[in-house]
Amino acid sequence: MKKLISLAVLTALVAGCADTTNPGTAGYGSENIGEETLVTEEQTLNDAYLMAGAPRYYIGNPYKVEDVQYVPAEDFTYSQVGTAGIIPAEMNGVKTSNGEIYAMNQMVATSKTLPLPTIARVTNLENGLSTIVRINNRGPFVNTRIMDLSAAAAARIGLVNQAKVQIQVLPEQSVAVKNASLAVKEQVAAEEAPAPVVEETTTEQPVVVSSGDYSVQCGAFYAEDSANTLAQKMRKYGDATVVKEGDMFKVRIVNLDATKARSVLDTIRANEGLMPGLLKNGRWVNANSI
Repeated sequence: MKKLISLAVLTALVAGCADTTNPGTAGYGSENIGEETLVTEEQTLNDAYLMAGAPRYYIGNPYKVEDVQYVPAEDFTYSQVGTAGIIPAEMNGVKTSNGEIYAMNQMVATSKTLPLPTIARVTNLENGLSTIVRINNRGPFVNTRIMDLSAAAAARIGLVNQAKVQIQVLPEQSVAVKNASLAVKEQVAAEEAPAPVVEETTTEQPVVVSSGDYSVQCGAFYAEDSANTLAQKMRKYGDATVVKEGDMFKVRIVNLDATKARSVLDTIRANEGLMPGLLKNGRWVNANSI
């Protein structure tokens, strides 16, 4: 029967300061992350939750906790026997070291040194039961234990408090989930990258300055800067200048004959969305008169 679960997908920076890593709540690492909804089925090696890409593939630098140094490393041949416990219930919903959200009802576990995420088989040596887990957080920082399991994973192998277990990394699945996590990071980085700036180039026709009695007024402003900006833009149509009359700064294309004035009027209306006016010898005239 399918269940909805949450998996974090927001990326985080893959970095750490050597000898200064500080585990999070209750001796477990944590980072900020968001969530997304996934669907899981009965546990298989194709389990959607187990094999989903994480927000980041995290190994980290060597670090110390209570004067004990740990050296994280990628080891697809890892096989160890030791004591495992259960992740405290209050950790449910807390962010993990690789940016996921810990879910106690999922088949997950912690490790002090294995990459996050790593896929491993955990076998309870006291009863022979085994399960496959997704290692997605640092811990437990208790020297007597080498792993803690989620409540769901512990129940799967009959672990009530602590038990002697064997942990075997599954190399093929661990490589697959590593690659999926790296792909998630690249996708998020691409989505967050600023769009490339494309410089727009325009080919302006050489301005031919004519001599005539007509002027085309393109705009009028109280701010001189605004008038200068428009005048600069209008110079591709002719001899654009700023004329101050009273408190206004007026942008005009001057020295036009009738034919050129008609052409400039029509072009500016079509290309610039402006409604220019027409002057002859400094006096307003009907634009339709030419």
